[in-house]
Amino acid sequence: MPQPTGQVTRGTDGAFELTLTRTFDAPASDVWASLTDSTRTAEWLGPWRGDAGVGKTVELRMSFEEGADWSAVRIDACDPSRVIRVTVSGAGLGEEWLLEARLAENDGQTELTFVHFLSDPAVAETSGPGWEYYLDMLVASRAGVPRPEWDDYFPAQLEYYSEQVRRATAS
Repeated sequence: MPQPTGQVTRGTDGAFELTLTRTFDAPASDVWASLTDSTRTAEWLGPWRGDAGVGKTVELRMSFEEGADWSAVRIDACDPSRVIRVTVSGAGLGEEWLLEARLAENDGQTELTFVHFLSDPAVAETSGPGWEYYLDMLVASRAGVPRPEWDDYFPAQLEYYSEQVRRATAS
């Protein structure tokens, strides 16, 4: 059973963030391609289509969601091989999701820090296990190993993330 790793915190500005990290034995440029090349995102998250660029919107279909539809993904900021920030809407999300992926390379390893900025910290109770699953799908796709099973994440990690939300909102 995979252990949850995400942290829900409140920043100095009072806003909440869900942060998860993964480390890869690869240069940042290669991990970046796993995050931004549609052929490679299809292996762990889903394909995207459209003309990508800062200020532009592409469509993403999260392939491993039952009955998933296309979501709009606006690219808010992009510094290749370092950071991408997007706003995702549609596909039953309710509200827009602001997401950021940061890459830091050191001695041939790249650390991915994934941040989901939360207007409502309670969203982390269900999105936390989801992002754990998708990031582990990224790890599996890069390693060429079998994909993880969704049932190992949800509802198995629900209590962990509920506790993360309780701690963050109490501080």
